[in-house]
Amino acid sequence: MEEIKKQYIVDDQNRKIAVQIDYKTFEKIEEILEDYSLVQLMKENDEKDILNESEAKSYYKTLVKVD
Repeated sequence: MEEIKKQYIVDDQNRKIAVQIDYKTFEKIEEILEDYSLVQLMKENDEKDILNESEAKSYYKTLVKVD
């Protein structure tokens, strides 16, 4: 596992109150969490909820597009 380079932000009593990491590391962490969450959702999926290709395409067309 790669070490995360971080800086701590402390209050007047020298207690750690926040952590600062570089943006690239944050993006990696965010991607890992999203991937993990997606896998968990896929594991929870019931067999009856699985769509075939045409059903999936029809459902996709009904989704609201966000810019």
